[in-house]
Amino acid sequence: MIAFVSGPVAALAPDSAVVEVGGIGIAVQCTPGTLSGLRMGRPTKLATSLVVREDLLTLYGFADDDERQVFELLQTASGVGPRLAQAMLAVHSPDALRRAVSTGDEKALIAVPGIGKKGAQKLLLELKDRLGEPIGAPAIGAPVTQGWRDQLHAALIGLGYATREADEAVSAVAPQAEAANGTPQVGQLLKAALQTLNRAR
Repeated sequence: MIAFVSGPVAALAPDSAVVEVGGIGIAVQCTPGTLSGLRMGRPTKLATSLVVREDLLTLYGFADDDERQVFELLQTASGVGPRLAQAMLAVHSPDALRRAVSTGDEKALIAVPGIGKKGAQKLLLELKDRLGEPIGAPAIGAPVTQGWRDQLHAALIGLGYATREADEAVSAVAPQAEAANGTPQVGQLLKAALQTLNRAR
């Protein structure tokens, strides 16, 4: 098992990063939140989980070991593969997921693309004794998850765009985000933001 990769960031994309390890570029699938903390050419260390399929090897990267552990625990539930587990972590932090499961918060799980009401109910039952209790309590009045604007802005800055460009791109996709039911999906918004930036250049 590849437990982590460490080295300079060689490339960044909306859903992945390439980390140079010993002269080899390792492609790692990451959430927008993890990508927002990476900078081109800067050293990084990502906890990783290798998913093996008959025709594909995919390496998933995480900001820390806790996120990787939750990613792997989520896949112990029936019907949850690596892509859905990553989507859950793209929308919610590990602690937010623990809190949602421990309090039976269906709406939090339904906010994840690919999870409906029945799926959320099933996941709450299956994961109740697996994820454990939240590690840290949120501050009073603070949102459980970072706002989509902040996540999107940080991801664009991490991809090398100037602050002004990131501001304009966030404003451009705001109508799309506000039209979304529930929590806006940062990954989809990032793709839309990149399209607007490419058109502007």
